[in-house]
Amino acid sequence: MVKGKIKSKWLKPFKNVFILTLIAFTVWMLFFDNNSWFIHNELNNEIDALKTEKEYYKKEIEKDNKAIKKLSTKDGLEKFAREEYYMKRENEEIFIIEYEDSLKTKNNAD
Repeated sequence: MVKGKIKSKWLKPFKNVFILTLIAFTVWMLFFDNNSWFIHNELNNEIDALKTEKEYYKKEIEKDNKAIKKLSTKDGLEKFAREEYYMKRENEEIFIIEYEDSLKTKNNAD
């Protein structure tokens, strides 16, 4: 046996400078660079979260636009005022009917 010479078939490719450079470049790009794979993965996840949030807000805007359109008419505004603020016309009486299960009591509060 010759001392100092490695006869392993596994270490033979690592003697090539091009392969060592390729491995070093790959490790650098995956872990250490500012544009590493991990940062790209994190940014892609953030982009997906922002897209879902954007869709949610688009639906909310559509819902609010429908409510604004409904309140822009005189009948819609009157209906809203009557239901939400219990407003009434002159010479008119309002009776509010509440059911027992809708009342908040100490027993129902839990």
